[in-house]
Amino acid sequence: MKTIYLAGGCFWGCEKFFEQFDGVVNTLVGYANGNTENPSYEDVKHRGTGHAETVRIDFDEARISTEELLDSYFLVIDPLSVNRQGEDEGIQYRTGIYYDDESLLPAIRARVGKEERKLGQPLAVEVAPLENFYPAEEYHQRYLDKNPGGYCHIPERMMHLEKGEE
Repeated sequence: MKTIYLAGGCFWGCEKFFEQFDGVVNTLVGYANGNTENPSYEDVKHRGTGHAETVRIDFDEARISTEELLDSYFLVIDPLSVNRQGEDEGIQYRTGIYYDDESLLPAIRARVGKEERKLGQPLAVEVAPLENFYPAEEYHQRYLDKNPGGYCHIPERMMHLEKGEE
């Protein structure tokens, strides 16, 4: 079992998106790499805590690789956008790939490098060790399952990908 932390704008849609993949065992939305302890959603949104809305993804490497997760990640973010995804704007909506297991770093670097070569420029995706992660309030967990009409910058069609389909 491995864990990776992906920030891709609003965490509601990112969580829903990654839940669909075989090999993703668990997801948890929360706040990562900020400068305060145990922030609330209101703190992150209005009080400049520096956290990014992030999804913790626990996955079974035998069923889905880090590379495959990151291939999917790059399908649903704008990797050149700074502090913005869709209509959501602010440092909490920055993109980032965070890790607490150094063994993931070669795959992360390789996949980011591939995307930079494809786009011909450096990405605005932060790649860094996980400094901290605080689970978001319960009402944010699986939010789009509880609130099917909720806003998400990820198109609905991306929530139902078949293996190999882009």
